[in-house]
Amino acid sequence: MTAAAIVTLVVRYGLVLLFLPFSALDKIFGFDHAVKQAQSMIKPRPIAIAMILVGLLVEIVCSVGVVTGVADRASAFMIAGYCAVTAVLYKQFWAQGDFWSDPDGKGRTLLWDFLKNLSLGAGFLLIVFGTDGSGLTPFLHAPFASSHPYGDRP
Repeated sequence: MTAAAIVTLVVRYGLVLLFLPFSALDKIFGFDHAVKQAQSMIKPRPIAIAMILVGLLVEIVCSVGVVTGVADRASAFMIAGYCAVTAVLYKQFWAQGDFWSDPDGKGRTLLWDFLKNLSLGAGFLLIVFGTDGSGLTPFLHAPFASSHPYGDRP
């Protein structure tokens, strides 16, 4: 493995590190807590359970895809969307009522978490779009193809 491939692997794992293993394990070992957190947005328990299971699937399967390079563009696209959805559902800084009145309030804290989610999602979009100027064309042409991040083109 070349030095460039090792750097790519480390950077890609750095991107997914939040999800795999940490968030995935948190959902697995604290499943009931995760469901209760989901119920703060969606009241019916069966739907909240489904949301957590879908999140767990995205965190595990898509993270593995990003790190291994298998369907990595599609995986990164899914995680970017997941970051945006979780920002909107769980980081509602605008709903706290203290954003402008209290610099130490929950609204300000959630704003930073909201922006971190969106920024992380943007990092995943670099995998989807690439950095070589090719844009969205390779993804639209073959969304489940590998971007060959480790130089293993056939």
